[in-house]
Amino acid sequence: MEKDQAIFLANLIENSNTATFEIKKLKISDGSLVKFHQWTNGKPTIAAYEVTRPDNETGYYFVFIDWHRNDNYYLVLYAHNRSTTCAEIRQIQEIDGSLHIVWTYKPFKRDGKNDQRKAYFKQMFGSTTIQIKLPSSALEIDIFLEQLFKLCQNRVKADRIVEVFNFE
Repeated sequence: MEKDQAIFLANLIENSNTATFEIKKLKISDGSLVKFHQWTNGKPTIAAYEVTRPDNETGYYFVFIDWHRNDNYYLVLYAHNRSTTCAEIRQIQEIDGSLHIVWTYKPFKRDGKNDQRKAYFKQMFGSTTIQIKLPSSALEIDIFLEQLFKLCQNRVKADRIVEVFNFE
């Protein structure tokens, strides 16, 4: 996404007044996160937030970052324990007259079971490509965050499906 889109989205999150989520802004020093994760250290970062949902004790980190240092910004969603990313979102498309984040489930596990993961994701969620309408105001942040939380939860569920079922 372009830098101005990332700034706009970060500002909407920061200025939202949501009753469903707790949003805590993380400290940015000299334009980057400090001691957050080895993949973020030193990279240009617009903003970062810890977003939690107290009613079910789930949370993720939302990081607006120039992931590859090429002026192409990402919204990177980190697991709450910071061990890995749940989604690296960079693509924005206009769909039916509105801007949407577009993200595709592409597992890269090294166990030979990625086809089963993709098939499960598609069967359960209709497609391996997810489209989430970008909020145009702070009033739409709850719906947007709900959808991002669902994306993360569905991704984790699909990644772990091979532990639940024996596909051999």
